[in-house]
Amino acid sequence: MSEQPAPRAGRLGSVRTRLLAIALLPMVVVLPVVLGIALFWWLAQFDTLLISKANDDLIIARQYLRRIMEQNGDQLRALGQSADFERARRGPDASATQALLDRRRVEMGLDFLYLAEPGGRIAAASPAGATPVNPHERKVVEAALRGEPLTAIDVFSPEELRRLSPELERRSRIELVPTAAAAATDRSVETRGLVVHSATPVSLADEGEGALVGGSLLNGNLGFVDTINELIYAHAEPPAGGQGTATLFLDDVRIATNVRLFGDRRALGTRVSKEVRDAVLGAGRTWLDSAFVVNDRYISAYEPIVDSGGKRVGMLYVGFLERPFRTTRLTMVGAVLAAFAIAAAATVPLLLRWARAIFGPLERMDRTIAAVDAGDLGARTGAVAADDEIGRLARHFDGLLDGMQHRDRELRAWTRELDARVEERTRQLEETRRQLVMSEKLASIGEITAGVAHEINNPIAVIQGNLEVAREVLGDAADEVRIEFALIDAQVHRINMIVTRLLQFARPEEYAGYMEAIAPGGVLSDSLVLVRHLLDRADVAVSIDDRAARMVAVSRTELQQVVINLVVNAVHAMPEGGALALRTADRERDAVAGVAIEVADTGVGIPADQLKKIFDPFFTTRTHGGTGLGLSISYTLMARYGGAITVESAAGLGSTFTIWLPAATAEVDDAEG
Repeated sequence: MSEQPAPRAGRLGSVRTRLLAIALLPMVVVLPVVLGIALFWWLAQFDTLLISKANDDLIIARQYLRRIMEQNGDQLRALGQSADFERARRGPDASATQALLDRRRVEMGLDFLYLAEPGGRIAAASPAGATPVNPHERKVVEAALRGEPLTAIDVFSPEELRRLSPELERRSRIELVPTAAAAATDRSVETRGLVVHSATPVSLADEGEGALVGGSLLNGNLGFVDTINELIYAHAEPPAGGQGTATLFLDDVRIATNVRLFGDRRALGTRVSKEVRDAVLGAGRTWLDSAFVVNDRYISAYEPIVDSGGKRVGMLYVGFLERPFRTTRLTMVGAVLAAFAIAAAATVPLLLRWARAIFGPLERMDRTIAAVDAGDLGARTGAVAADDEIGRLARHFDGLLDGMQHRDRELRAWTRELDARVEERTRQLEETRRQLVMSEKLASIGEITAGVAHEINNPIAVIQGNLEVAREVLGDAADEVRIEFALIDAQVHRINMIVTRLLQFARPEEYAGYMEAIAPGGVLSDSLVLVRHLLDRADVAVSIDDRAARMVAVSRTELQQVVINLVVNAVHAMPEGGALALRTADRERDAVAGVAIEVADTGVGIPADQLKKIFDPFFTTRTHGGTGLGLSISYTLMARYGGAITVESAAGLGSTFTIWLPAATAEVDDAEG
């Protein structure tokens, strides 16, 4: 027996290729991957830091806005509790109160200041002539009239601003500037005003609790956004070209901003992008991300501004130009990649030189292995100059080849001895196989013999039953029992047929049954005649539902034998009586036309764990009597004609056995005719 040489490694699997891969893998694969991951992480952290800074800047802007609101409220509260206010209120007329409000409004930096009495009537207002519109309808004023100071940001209509001061109406008016990426609108001017609205309760002696109300218009308030910008970015050092911005929005319109439209012109009247508007004003979220602002992208932070009623009416924004930071990131990535390229150019040649010193001796060993695979057991690597691990490996390898030659001679001798032993064991196995075949044949003969005994029992039982009826009913009147005697003759004939079936079961190819095209309903009727006395004695009610229009090609005697066996089993399953239903119907099975014959009883049923074994030879559910071969032989008989027997049953609910046979073909009909 010749040995096949082992397949040679391909070019990609050679020692040279793998050593070069080992030498270059860290530099050209691993290091770039690690470097890429590090760069990706660094860029992600860089972006996170930018977003974090924008969020911190937004916190500063929010705190400044709250401080302004708190300052207005504190100033109003101090005025309402001051001695000057008390003296002015005790004056002979309202002129003293009016003068005090005019003076303190300017000192406090408010755009309007008035005193409302409990019913909402204006007792005094500054600037002079101001007539606020229904002040008691404002939640800020209502809270103060109830004794609760409140400061909020509210939106004032053009009419409200004009009634307070024509100057406020003029200052609030901002022409809208078409803005890229903004939501569509048909407005061309913003006339409403965003106002820091404060009110504090004051005691009006006999008149009850009044309210001191003041406010500052934020439209065009550049000092507000410039102060925010100064607080956040005055001491910061952004990259070249970087700049920080702050903006106050009324709805989505910039009403106070230091974002530049071009040159020194501020972007008042421009509008925020639709994406940001939907997120902040629509969904009420805080925006912390890159966003398009007027004409460039900024790292931006937006948050909604809500009025005294909780409605989102504007936005507070801070941000810084994204472009300088993007340039810085690209510069850093380029520097890292350039450094890696220089390191690779200096390192790769050195790694290749070291690799050659390793794979040279290994290639000699590879050639020696190829020669041994080809059958030259005397091939050797020879001396290797290097006295390192590879040199020692080469010397050990030659020693192993010497030992292999010796083992080869021993193995050839052992092979010849093993072949002789295998030949002897093969002869013994063949003898054992022949004995097993004989045992299987004997077992089959035993099974068939038992089947013959079982099948003879049914006709004998019928004979005995009818003879017993004849003795009990007729006595010596033989003429009156000629039907029973005819049945006895039929059953004796059936015994002969059972013996024939036994031979068919043993050698079906030699004793195939005679087939004819028959109507299954007729077989059911004939079968009931043969077992009528069993049915009457067991108190079993029988019903027949013959709906099959097709004929089946089968031996009439064999089909009758199977039906009788199923009926007898059904009677035994109903010891206390019951109902037996025999049904026929046309039915297809696996796209083959055929007829189904059902034998259904209302007996004790078959447990689920026994259903799979019901057609096994010698298996029976009876507690006494029976050989367990009836269903096995019946299944074999029907399978011979291409049919099958199935069962559906449940313990206590009865059983239904179904015989399915293919419909008779034209050839069978013609032969019968």
